[in-house]
Amino acid sequence: MAVTQLPPMALAAVPGDGGATQGILRRQALRESAARTYARALPIVPVRARGMTVEGADGRRYLDCLSGAGALALGHNHPVVLDAIRAVLDSEAPLQVLDLATPVKDAFTDELFATLPPGLASRARVQFCGPAGTDAVEAALKLVRTATGRDGLLAFSGAYHGMTAGALAASGGAPADGVMAAGVTRLPFPYDYRCPFGVGGERGAELAAHWAEKLLDDPKGGAPHPAGMILEPVQGEGGVIPAPDGWLRRMREITAARSIPLIADEVQTGVGRTGAFWAVDHSGVEPDVMVLSKAIGGGLPLAVVVYREDLDVWPPGAHAGTFRGNQLAMAAGAATLAHVRQNNLAERAATVGGRMLERLRRFAAGRPQIGDVRGRGLMIGVELVAPEAGFATGAGVAPTGAGPVANPDHEEAPGGTTPYEASPGEVSPYEASPYEVSPGGTAPCADAMRTAAPPAAPALAAAVQQECLRRGLIVELGGRHGAVIRLLPPLTITDEQTEAVLDRLTDALDASIRTAGTHSRELPPTAAPFAPPSTGDHR
Repeated sequence: MAVTQLPPMALAAVPGDGGATQGILRRQALRESAARTYARALPIVPVRARGMTVEGADGRRYLDCLSGAGALALGHNHPVVLDAIRAVLDSEAPLQVLDLATPVKDAFTDELFATLPPGLASRARVQFCGPAGTDAVEAALKLVRTATGRDGLLAFSGAYHGMTAGALAASGGAPADGVMAAGVTRLPFPYDYRCPFGVGGERGAELAAHWAEKLLDDPKGGAPHPAGMILEPVQGEGGVIPAPDGWLRRMREITAARSIPLIADEVQTGVGRTGAFWAVDHSGVEPDVMVLSKAIGGGLPLAVVVYREDLDVWPPGAHAGTFRGNQLAMAAGAATLAHVRQNNLAERAATVGGRMLERLRRFAAGRPQIGDVRGRGLMIGVELVAPEAGFATGAGVAPTGAGPVANPDHEEAPGGTTPYEASPGEVSPYEASPYEVSPGGTAPCADAMRTAAPPAAPALAAAVQQECLRRGLIVELGGRHGAVIRLLPPLTITDEQTEAVLDRLTDALDASIRTAGTHSRELPPTAAPFAPPSTGDHR
């Protein structure tokens, strides 16, 4: 069966489009909030879907590499998910039960605990939250503050944890004047391509860990003993940036030595997405708290917090929500977790993702508009840049073209020339570094400073997204300036579909680069022919 074909299915939504698609889109624009995001860049009206194929009301078919912002681990309408949902419906079980115990909930909890890091599973408690990941983040922050009696929080540049007040305060784009943000201390996240210390590789990760440790031990550092540290093992909305395994282990050591609970936000990285069942499994780290949502509900709304039993000190009702007893989501989630585990889909994601990264990296060679290709498993990012638009360089630092790819095991990439550039408006942590200078008064690793990366190219990324859509491929944008093409295909993607995705993406990249012109300057987002949408998975 061709990759863009759906099996025979009854189509009752729009038997003949007859202009219905445009009418639906017009009514959406008139009636829905200005905060809508995906609908702006993806003017399609899905009416049916199977696996990673989506059919619009106009009859066009698309390969979906958005997957509900990563919520559809098995793709659309997988048979095991549909069977689980039908079984609950046919049983006449209640569909919403608040936090009462049910056989469906018990089965989901059994399956969830079977997948957790063993050390955590053996002493874990689970809190069922409201149905969105952001509510689970709020619960996790409330939990560690209650358990420790402290208020402060350690979070990271580039982070995204949700859109409610506390989760947004912990995110990299939080308003500086927000009340909730006042207690958050921001730490540098290892970002090899745009290393905040200008060195990248293993040394850049070491400096990021050293910064965190020294800041916590400095009585004048401005970071009083915090209630917890929250991080993403792979930053998704931040631009698909894998945390180096060694750095993540160092964060575990630093927090454990200071009795600071470590919170791993696995909302997007969980359930096999990165090539391991949970992204922390790559490093062997066992966090104190795990925040889980998206794929754990099998595509239906579900969110939980799993944590060490000694943190379970809050009183009844300390965190609640009407829709935390979604039986359909629990049944779909248990079926999804079991199917991923029993069929080794995490390992499959590692294999397929590695093959996709390898081909994209070969394609990027000689195309300076592709600054970096990185990812882990089936969580892939392609960062686009404007190499001809000028650089923010220091003394003796010359501009360069495309840099090497980031390595999630935080080894130096071949050639050791990963570029760096501080985001516009940000102060480079290197410039404000508290580290001691080396003999002679030079900054640490001054002799290893890397060349500055070209500016981000959000208009080019938006054009690529539109070219992909014209070719029947749905992709997401992300990163600091919306300049990263993000791929989140389902774990069930076939070899044939993998090649089709890569063919369409590389063709769209070449078409957009040609249109932009090799010597044209990157347009600012407001002047771009395809204005980039606001990014974010809106948990």
